[in-house]
Amino acid sequence: MVTESETAQALLPLLGGSANIVRLSHCATRLRLVVHDNGKIDHPTIGKLDLVKGSFNGAGQVQVIVGPGIVDKVHDALQALLGTSAAGTVEEVKRDAAVRQNVAQRLARTLSNVFVPIIPVIVASGLLMGLLGLLKSMGWVTGDSAAVQILNVFASTAFVFLPILIAFSCARDFGVSPLLAAALAGIMIHPDLQNAWTLGSGIHRYWNLFGFPIAQVGYQGTVLPILLAVWMMSWIERGVKRVIPNAVDLIFTPFLTLLISGTIALTVVGPIGRALGDGLSFSLQSIYVHGGALAGLLFGGLYSTIVLTGIHHSFHAIEANLLANPAIGVNFLLPIWSMANIAQGGAAFAVFFTTRDEKMRQVAVPAALSCLMGITEAAIFGVNLREFWPFVFAAVGGAVGGGWVVATHVYMTGIGLTALPGLAIVRPDGVLHYLVGGTIAFAVAFALTLLRGLKSKAPRGEIAGA
Repeated sequence: MVTESETAQALLPLLGGSANIVRLSHCATRLRLVVHDNGKIDHPTIGKLDLVKGSFNGAGQVQVIVGPGIVDKVHDALQALLGTSAAGTVEEVKRDAAVRQNVAQRLARTLSNVFVPIIPVIVASGLLMGLLGLLKSMGWVTGDSAAVQILNVFASTAFVFLPILIAFSCARDFGVSPLLAAALAGIMIHPDLQNAWTLGSGIHRYWNLFGFPIAQVGYQGTVLPILLAVWMMSWIERGVKRVIPNAVDLIFTPFLTLLISGTIALTVVGPIGRALGDGLSFSLQSIYVHGGALAGLLFGGLYSTIVLTGIHHSFHAIEANLLANPAIGVNFLLPIWSMANIAQGGAAFAVFFTTRDEKMRQVAVPAALSCLMGITEAAIFGVNLREFWPFVFAAVGGAVGGGWVVATHVYMTGIGLTALPGLAIVRPDGVLHYLVGGTIAFAVAFALTLLRGLKSKAPRGEIAGA
């Protein structure tokens, strides 16, 4: 049995040696490294190590999939070989990696950092919405009962005050005071402003500020306006700090920062952010509505390829905007992503029956099961992508499953959960179709991978057409 220490010793030269490693950390399942030269990383050989399930470059990092319960021991053994020079936290690794990312990757990283911490809150609200919808559809409760009305308040709060959650979360990434950011969001959803969900009836009131009309409109439930506003605030706060003497910094910096930021947010940044957010949401909705099953085929087939780039982390922002938009109010993208994840599990499971590689057989089943729980890295990077065709067939399965959930109008009421856990936030009228779609996605990927694998294993001429 290979030990964690032996694995670390074998990893070091495959990572280009200690001189190539800038920073080392780990998360729950993966070693995360920033290196000087990605060309020195021997991914194929790393994947053959007994305790390693695969490796890949993503988000400016080298990520080595080890698994829970083992990764920390391998990390400690590797850290002992490196000394203290490369020691770091996950956040330090992310910062070092950001320097090596392009603009799209940095944007995806920022959106991921903002939305991942608030996913549990949105999941909780979405789950409660789904539960209430199920109870109403079954006729067990009525919408005018006190208990249901109270629970509706609980379920909608995360979306009504979503700008404050987003502001507090993104303040750290933008380098601004979290409480100032939360106060700015509070300004943008102040009760004196027209509720954002009543804009369909037109804007009712305006202020006249030095001859300029300013709409008294709130930004409840919006995403992009507050992201842009807090980003703008970070620049204003830094600028104010440069000119305010230290003796009065505590008083005048927050005062001027909030005054200037709030004014610009309500007059310029907010309207621009709303227009951009609505444009993106309605464009996706138009593709979804008019493209029908074809849109599901396209999105479901491409999703796993997008995962390889790391850009998929930015989708949380898009999904939250769909939920918060009163004209849409549902997440029609996440069911499609779920089909793609389940299909990766079907392909990985088929590899178990077709591969001659004993180590890959050991990885394939746990990786397939993790896909059914919505975690695909082990299957994609440890199994399917290494064999290539299983990854392609998983994309086909994801496309077919995606087409099904679009054609049958499956919607979710939250973000962050896919595959089987995603059942908790599927709207009640779509649960059966969601299960059917997942079964189709898994079966198509499994069958295509199995057939090709059996053909490649069979002696020439044993299978017709081989």
